Amino acid sequence: MRVGTDGVLLGAWTDVSSAVNVLDVGTGTGLIAIMLAQRSMAKIMGVEIEVQAAIEAKQNAENSHWSSRITIHHLPFQEYAALTAERFDIIVSNPPYFTNAVKNKQTAKSLARHNYLLPFDELLQGISKILKEGGKLSLILPTIEAKEFTIKAKKYGFYQSRITDILPSVGKEPNRHLMEFSRKNERLIKNTLSIFEVNGSDYTTEYKNLTTDFYLNF
Repeated sequence: MRVGTDGVLLGAWTDVSSAVNVLDVGTGTGLIAIMLAQRSMAKIMGVEIEVQAAIEAKQNAENSHWSSRITIHHLPFQEYAALTAERFDIIVSNPPYFTNAVKNKQTAKSLARHNYLLPFDELLQGISKILKEGGKLSLILPTIEAKEFTIKAKKYGFYQSRITDILPSVGKEPNRHLMEFSRKNERLIKNTLSIFEVNGSDYTTEYKNLTTDFYLNF
């Protein structure tokens, strides 16, 4: 699977400054897990349901500079949450979000994009169990799904603490939302970030500043 902008944004945006244990739910090929290891001294755990992606994530982690702090598990998140005794400071996810769309004929891509195997309620149930009391949940979703997730999160005692609305280019409406949740209902920190300039010819300075440690051409 290709490296996606959503994953890069989430890996660069998530606050791991004081994290000790981090869980990446649906790690795919390990992009976010490796980015978070690069940005912290935390122990990173990745969970992935699709076997080939999990194999690639493990290989990518082993070939990175941070291999000693990254572990990849191939199993459903629901099963992992039910069995693990670990508790995490940060849980991060670039979750599948399509619900009624036509599924991709390629099984791996279908699992990555559609949430029939990890509905938001089941994701939140697992997070409620394994996130530390003062921990944070960080994820990225499109606009409609972000609103749906936020409503569901409140039912599990999670409130938005930080949100960045992502505009595909300057002047456009946001189509993605980076969101941080905690169990404390505090003042929401909100801002916006545009990926491309008005004409789409170049990345914005704010996007480059956020992701400069991960692009070779920035």
